[in-house]
Amino acid sequence: MASDLSLPKCPTGIKGLDELTQGGLPLGRPTLICGGAGCGKTLMAMEFIVRGATEFNEPGVFMSFEERAPELAMNVRSLGFDLEALVAAKRLVLSHVRVERNEIEEAGDYDLEGLFIRLGHAIASVGARRVALDTLEALFAGLDNQAVLRAELRRLFQWLKDQGVTAVITGERGDATLTRQGLEEYVSDCVILLDHRVREQISTRRLKIVKYRGSTHGTNEYPFIIDENGIDVLPITSLGLTGQVSSERVSMGVPGLDEMLGGGLYRGSSVLFSGTAGTGKSTVAATFLAAACGRGERSLYFSFEEAPGQTVRNMRSVGLDLEPIIDQGLLRLHAMRPTQHGLELHLATIFRMIRDFGPRNVVLDPVTSLLAGNVSGEVSAVLMRLLDTLKGEGITCLFTALNTGGGPMEASTVGISSLIDTWFLMRDIELDAERNRGIYILKSRGMAHSNQIREFILTSEGIRLRPTYLGPNGVLTGSSRLVQERRDAVEAELRRQEIERKQRELEREARLFEARTLALKAEFEARAEDLRRGLAELARDQAQVLTDQQEMAASRKSPSAQGLSGAAVAALR
Repeated sequence: MASDLSLPKCPTGIKGLDELTQGGLPLGRPTLICGGAGCGKTLMAMEFIVRGATEFNEPGVFMSFEERAPELAMNVRSLGFDLEALVAAKRLVLSHVRVERNEIEEAGDYDLEGLFIRLGHAIASVGARRVALDTLEALFAGLDNQAVLRAELRRLFQWLKDQGVTAVITGERGDATLTRQGLEEYVSDCVILLDHRVREQISTRRLKIVKYRGSTHGTNEYPFIIDENGIDVLPITSLGLTGQVSSERVSMGVPGLDEMLGGGLYRGSSVLFSGTAGTGKSTVAATFLAAACGRGERSLYFSFEEAPGQTVRNMRSVGLDLEPIIDQGLLRLHAMRPTQHGLELHLATIFRMIRDFGPRNVVLDPVTSLLAGNVSGEVSAVLMRLLDTLKGEGITCLFTALNTGGGPMEASTVGISSLIDTWFLMRDIELDAERNRGIYILKSRGMAHSNQIREFILTSEGIRLRPTYLGPNGVLTGSSRLVQERRDAVEAELRRQEIERKQRELEREARLFEARTLALKAEFEARAEDLRRGLAELARDQAQVLTDQQEMAASRKSPSAQGLSGAAVAALR
């Protein structure tokens, strides 16, 4: 979130809280932290003081009305806070004020002047800029006069403002009010409500900023965890759709899957592999991360069903050795039972590990395990927050989901299918007393993809996808495919032989036709030669007749022929 410049802020140094408050608590004003027992009020107040002294050069005063200084120091030592060292360096004042009921006289002249003197001295001794009071209920435990109590509460808050210190005051939650007295929340400039709830024997801590005068702030409930590093608030519900979009393709680690996607996934996208048990979802997830680590990319694997050692052992059966990339620090396996924490704490743990490790790829296997003891709608909301954050960071994420038998395969149990960019469905194909694996793409946003069902095979050398093979009754896999392939091969061989036979017959007919053609041609040539000779003879005879006629005509005109008798001429004719 962008910082709110309209109101000066005092950064808390608590992870996530400064983001929700857009810079920190109101500078020079009191902030009320309220909640029930065990919700983390004292720890949040203490961390505010310690972070100020160690990170922002702002000495502080922590005044307790219940725990003594040695007890406080011991309680927070496990969180990495060395209060004794800060006190010795004059960066911190730890003060315990004991309030006994029998020492309080409930009269109109009762006031907090003694407290103001002591607190003022502590502030001046170290030049404190931050003050924490823990808790108000102990301070006013023996006071029943509501008029005096209200007047002194207002005076306390105003006194803190006059000192120019940023104050944090803790208070116990009332039955129908945020605090026992029901007044502190009205005189405080900022009110933070902490909640420790238990449902289905699973505890979850949440934080809500009830009010913040003069500043915008996150208004939802936010989970937070308390671990060895202190408080960690997850501002996850305030995330928006602001992530950068990449056109870079990354490999799934399985050539067949990359081919089905036209070249691999888009970096920073989300992919879901859903299917029944035993279809190979975890193997695909591990293969994807192994390929990513092979490119030098850090990757996180969150498993809700198998221990890291079991995952490493099982992947060896398909030719994946994860130990080297784990030893190199490229892959981190984290296993946790779904019932170990509440949903929000699971998400808080995931976000903290992502922030600390800085992965480029994340796997959750399987997300449907989170449904154990939780409502489906809440699981969907948590996963939506996770998806938004991962996309905002440009992290490629892969989820696996277990589909229950008997239901529609295309239904996502956790209800996140509409949020996923690419969805693979893995299914069992039962045929001829065998169960084999098949895989196809239900959707893949922004890229052309295959619409075929591919046979999915797990081998000792990894995952292998076989092209779609259709039989008379649909897609064939396993031994049915082998039988059909042999049958098709026999039929293909018979067809080849028939083709060759027809080809030979065609060639034989061509040769016969050519021989007949040659014979007919020879016969034609011989006949033509006879006819040419006959024609030549007829032509010679004709020429001879003409010649004879010409000679006879010429002889009639001869003078010697004039003396012949008529009978001779007639004879000549």
